[in-house]
Amino acid sequence: MSFKNSSKIFAQASRVMVGGVNSPVRAFKAVGGNPFVTDHGSGARIFDVDKNAYTDYCLSWGALILGHRHPQALKAAQTGIGYGSSFGTTTKPEVEIARFITQHVPSVDMVRFVNSGTEAAMSVLRLARGFTGRDKVVKFDGCYHGHCDDLLTTAGSGVAGLPASSSRGIPASHVQNTFSLPYNDVNELSIVLDRHWKDIACVIVEPVAGNMGVVVPDREFLKTLRTLTKKYGIVLIFDEVMTGFRTNLGGVQADLGIIPDMTCLGKI
Repeated sequence: MSFKNSSKIFAQASRVMVGGVNSPVRAFKAVGGNPFVTDHGSGARIFDVDKNAYTDYCLSWGALILGHRHPQALKAAQTGIGYGSSFGTTTKPEVEIARFITQHVPSVDMVRFVNSGTEAAMSVLRLARGFTGRDKVVKFDGCYHGHCDDLLTTAGSGVAGLPASSSRGIPASHVQNTFSLPYNDVNELSIVLDRHWKDIACVIVEPVAGNMGVVVPDREFLKTLRTLTKKYGIVLIFDEVMTGFRTNLGGVQADLGIIPDMTCLGKI
């Protein structure tokens, strides 16, 4: 396979874009080599600028669940753009989409649309803090909730050890209010919530941890999480950006019958 054209374009990109990409995961550094440059896609395949073909298991990181250029999706997009490209006012289709979500995702009574999963995570943290009057949040190692400073943390040593930021540029003050706990560890979860519940506004979790491989939740872990958050008045948030409308139309929560207080959805 030749990558001559991809290499040339990536060299150009590296002169005008940080790292030559607009998301670190696209840089290929973890697997070696330079990224190929995509030209177009069709169905389950994509083609690069050197005319190499690939089966696309990524599908725009989950957003293209119908594949590339699905005829019905194209038709719907063309119909929609015929009404105008963008509005700063409420439209009927967004009301219809919101109604659809409330009808199928068990935890969702009302919807707020934002631009990304990161914005969704930032919004639910602020809402939980405002509702409870508490500042601290709990997340789990290996789960990813976008590039929100409060959630880019790694665990400290020992139970409830002080967390550390996972990136330069994040002030220590941002992560001091975050507990990062082992996923699927009921014992450590119970210890932290029992000790610190008066300070904890919310717990945010990927119900199926898709950002460290696919780690299936222990049912007792999620059940205990729901029980303890209810007991202590802590807001439980499921980040179903990766699982919503995929594992089930209603997400993992519909599959397991464990209903959070708020849900983040995206890439749909």
